[in-house]
Amino acid sequence: MGSIRYRVKQTETLEARLEKRAKELREQASASNPGAKKEALLKLAREADMGARMAEWLLSTGPQSTT
Repeated sequence: MGSIRYRVKQTETLEARLEKRAKELREQASASNPGAKKEALLKLAREADMGARMAEWLLSTGPQSTT
């Protein structure tokens, strides 16, 4: 038999969690010196924002533009 999988009940929506993560990453990036680490943090923040927008778009009703 396999191991027991514990599940966590999320208290925030996916969009809220992604937006919060993007904000945290931007704060870390602003505290970092210019360089590869800062660029990587900003890229992760952009991806989190994009994920939040996609989740909102997928949950919306009716056809909408992607822009």
